[in-house]
Amino acid sequence: MTTSYDIPEVIDRREGPYGEVVLRRHGELLQIIANGCFLMDTSDGRSERLLVDAALGALDERPEPSVLIGGLGVGFSLAHAAANPRWGRITVVEREPAVIEWHRRGPLAEMSSDALADPRTRIAQADLVEFVNEISATYDALCLDIDNGPGWTVTEDNDSLYSPAGLASCARALRPGGVLAVWSAQPSAEFEETLVNAGFRQVRTEEIPVARGVPDVVHLGIRPG
Repeated sequence: MTTSYDIPEVIDRREGPYGEVVLRRHGELLQIIANGCFLMDTSDGRSERLLVDAALGALDERPEPSVLIGGLGVGFSLAHAAANPRWGRITVVEREPAVIEWHRRGPLAEMSSDALADPRTRIAQADLVEFVNEISATYDALCLDIDNGPGWTVTEDNDSLYSPAGLASCARALRPGGVLAVWSAQPSAEFEETLVNAGFRQVRTEEIPVARGVPDVVHLGIRPG
């Protein structure tokens, strides 16, 4: 028998530049749904935190490295980066204005209010693919979590980010020795090969165990220099 607790409550529903986005509450969890597809919730965050930690761990000992986080989501990656005093400049690119507003003035503020108040943090409302292609600034780490993986993108336009041309843009946005970290819901030997062919060094994949099924992973590569 279904109880009211089992039925998600829609908190907000918006028509954004890329379709419908919904914030809902299911018990104690907050969930983001885009065009009817479940994206993420506030249940765990281990893989989002590993994304940031793996990037920092792959860097050399340069002082106050800057990080570009692709995707604000429910805020796990941003909050984890801001909690670490070693990071310098923290830039988050999020294309959905509703998601940004839910963090600034909505229910997701409980996840990110301290991080947003941190003077190191900047939120850029932009499409990540366009942002990476157009920026002149460079970063020590790029932590990308905008899709379910290189082979399972939220929108077709995101495919280009994981192509040789897209990875070349990522490399240009990195300082020499900088780290590209890409979250994925499953490992991809094909994407590892694409990283190598794009010139990234020390390419590897770190697994994050999950309760059932294939582990989440973070793909890592270092820009030469």
